[in-house]
Amino acid sequence: MSNKDPINWMLSNAIETLARAERLHQQFLNLQPLTGTREPSWEPPIDVLETDREVLILIALPGVDPDKVVAVIDKGALVVSGRRVLPAELRNARILRLELPQGRFERRIPLPLGRYTITRFAANGCVGLRLAKSS
Repeated sequence: MSNKDPINWMLSNAIETLARAERLHQQFLNLQPLTGTREPSWEPPIDVLETDREVLILIALPGVDPDKVVAVIDKGALVVSGRRVLPAELRNARILRLELPQGRFERRIPLPLGRYTITRFAANGCVGLRLAKSS
């Protein structure tokens, strides 16, 4: 069989696509037991930006109240945790599709060396954390 065989080519591409999807799925959910507890957590995707005055972190957490997100600095990393739960109105509903992760989440984000003051905000389905740099 040659490498140009269309069936082998399609099969190879399909296997590669499935492997890539599985890697992305594992990276997104990253279910793992937390330190000191048996409850697994998932990792929300993030964007991290830095300016001269602050580090800005956007965390994809649609439906999560920023005031219910715990953000602490631990050993040079920002640890963001909380819980995403179904809205009360939907608890008795028949679920037709449920793609957004539920339950406990935790994300550890390495920070540049420094001292920070943390403020929270909501922005287009994301929880924003503004870490103002202090000297």
